[in-house]
Amino acid sequence: MADFDERRDRILDAEVLEDERRRTRMGSLKKKALSASNKFTHSLKKKGKKANYRTSSVSIEDIRDAQEESTVHAFRLELIARGLLPDRHDDYHTMLRFLKAKKFDIGKTIQMWEEMLRWRKEFGADTIMEATLYFHSYISFGDFQYGEFKEVLHFYPRGYHGVDKEGRPVYIEMLGKVDPSKLLNITTLERYIKYHVQEFEKILHEKFPACSIAAKKHIDSTTTILDVQGVGLKNLSKDARDLLQNMQKIGCDYYPEILHQLFIINAGHGFKLVWNSVKGFLDPNTTAKIRVLGTKYQQALLEAIDASQLPDFLGGSCVCLDEGGCLMSDKGPWNDPEIIKNVRNAQPRILKQLKQAQDKEQRRGLGSWLRSPKGRCSDTSTAESGSDIDDFCSPRISRMPEHHHLATVPEEVSSAAI
Repeated sequence: MADFDERRDRILDAEVLEDERRRTRMGSLKKKALSASNKFTHSLKKKGKKANYRTSSVSIEDIRDAQEESTVHAFRLELIARGLLPDRHDDYHTMLRFLKAKKFDIGKTIQMWEEMLRWRKEFGADTIMEATLYFHSYISFGDFQYGEFKEVLHFYPRGYHGVDKEGRPVYIEMLGKVDPSKLLNITTLERYIKYHVQEFEKILHEKFPACSIAAKKHIDSTTTILDVQGVGLKNLSKDARDLLQNMQKIGCDYYPEILHQLFIINAGHGFKLVWNSVKGFLDPNTTAKIRVLGTKYQQALLEAIDASQLPDFLGGSCVCLDEGGCLMSDKGPWNDPEIIKNVRNAQPRILKQLKQAQDKEQRRGLGSWLRSPKGRCSDTSTAESGSDIDDFCSPRISRMPEHHHLATVPEEVSSAAI
């Protein structure tokens, strides 16, 4: 009898210990769920401030804010719980951009994210430029071909040219030279919008990864130059307004927070008066990105962009004679054969690694935890900070495919959103 009681006590003790272990395991599951999945791409500092990941033979430095990581972590858990995180969008920096757009309000960001997924499905954004990941060209890849591209540039001069001193792609738009009526004689609003989206996808999937490799640090924003010389009533026709409004909505709602800084140059007295009236209604974070300059803008541009990366007509030294001019050249690291090779080679390798990272612990353990009321994150919850949070999110950092393609002008300024 004593032996029986002793065995019973041991069993009860074991059950209590197992229950305690289970509670501990569930309580720390947020940290452990993907800890095994992040070792293949990068090493992390325990401070949670810096993450280094590799693409091919290049190490990419990624400096991150611990508080932002905590919020991204909570946001990601909530997206998984709601079934709103397809593999192709499971990317740390993509989620961070959307959170920034909504001032880190998780509830509002979820609504924005859900609308983005719906729009992408209806618009066909996921397939609009698939082949561009493997072959470099402005037009003819994916399920949409923009054959009128070169003609369009005559009536809407714009393009990417070089990088700024931090390695970000430089986008240039000559807004005052846009002729909406002639533009819509050679293309349609619908086709230009498709091209516009294709360009966004291209910068995220090709230009940002290439710039990251060249700079050896994470790049996911642009420096934009908007030349407003000659802007007048012709630029404000109904066709022009429809085009700009469509582009602005796409940039703000579906590709947020891509702009790092915007230089508005050749701004006349009238433009400056309007700007001084408008900027009071804009978010301070937005206005901080924008500098409105008159005709003496060259020094300001050269402080941000090396002369070799800036066209001569903007005060730089580049002419791109062999390419038909700087705006036709698409000059940048994304045209370097070795860098492009790294970008292309990284995608299938990283995607394979990410697929392997979806282990049973994530799919079963994390899934069951999230389905329980105690496991759900509230709209205002934040994850705890620490190195395990790095481990949880950072495999997505190295995912070069999520660097969407060619962005257009800043989403914050409607006239600049191409």
